[in-house]
Amino acid sequence: MTNYFRSNIDFLPPYTPSEQIEPNTKIIKLNSNENPYPPSPQVTEALRNFDVELLRRYPNAFAREFRQAASQALGVPVDWIIAGNGSDELLSVVMRACAEPGRKVAYPVPTYLLYRTLTQMQAAESVEIPYSEDYRLPVEELIAANGSVTFIASPNSPSGHVVPIEDLRKLATHLSGILAIDEAYVDFAEENALDLTQEFDNVISLRTLSKGYSLAGLRLGFAIANPKLLSTLYKVKDSYNVDAIACALGAAAMNDQAYKNACIAKIKASRKKLAIELKELGFRVWDSQTNFLLVQPRKGNAEELSQRLKEHKILVRYFKQPRLDDKLRITVGNDEQNRILVETLFSLVK
Repeated sequence: MTNYFRSNIDFLPPYTPSEQIEPNTKIIKLNSNENPYPPSPQVTEALRNFDVELLRRYPNAFAREFRQAASQALGVPVDWIIAGNGSDELLSVVMRACAEPGRKVAYPVPTYLLYRTLTQMQAAESVEIPYSEDYRLPVEELIAANGSVTFIASPNSPSGHVVPIEDLRKLATHLSGILAIDEAYVDFAEENALDLTQEFDNVISLRTLSKGYSLAGLRLGFAIANPKLLSTLYKVKDSYNVDAIACALGAAAMNDQAYKNACIAKIKASRKKLAIELKELGFRVWDSQTNFLLVQPRKGNAEELSQRLKEHKILVRYFKQPRLDDKLRITVGNDEQNRILVETLFSLVK
């Protein structure tokens, strides 16, 4: 067969997302860090009243309605916000604008595997710098790498830790390229890096409605940065990358911060309770500021345990890669889901 593709794409390992299930399947799904609670009632109302006439037309190219709602919710000017088809698209937009052969992309590991995939797609050089065992950010090594883009997930997946603001500030001060702070899980954290986007013109904060707002199926994300930085990103984004339904429903979600915050509070309480119960079962549990927990079974048999949980119709995430192959990442479910998980684990590890 004729080879139609660039050589780096031919040999590119595909990014593998977590296992998905068919609707109404009776499985407890704790492998994708989805919110266990439904979206805001305002989202339901917006969908019910959506004007289908809008589907005949192209949507606003800049997701104006959503950006206005996000601006009001976060207290930042509208022109400091860019919307995307999930924050993953915006990660790709940053890469298309900045990365190419001969340029570096740096990030600490273990972290979100998509950074590596996006780097390889651009045929740029990946500089992967290991986190310490206690997940202290390798600041000096990242500064020395001086990537055209430096990705920092904070909170990080799969560890769940938050990078101290002072470490991020030091990076932003010394890097000549863009510092992209992936804050997908920021709604569950105690602090955020939003102020750094005002302080530095090379910092961009990327966020999503998938986690905190229970809208993973909608595919809507956004980023905050200096308008001068965003003006270049607009050159490489798709023309109509956010559809009319996503724009309307995303605006409704952003306008109901009280509902989102109430769900976040429930998840944080469940996270604390689940961590205690897993420790009582002999698991090592890392502190988390996300909606998941990184845990290590007492026997180190994480892969086997993930398969046995699947046999009991419970999905958790297992990563077959260095430093993670003896651990599991478990999404915090609702209290009933967490109860069944703990009871099942008790029967498997006793």
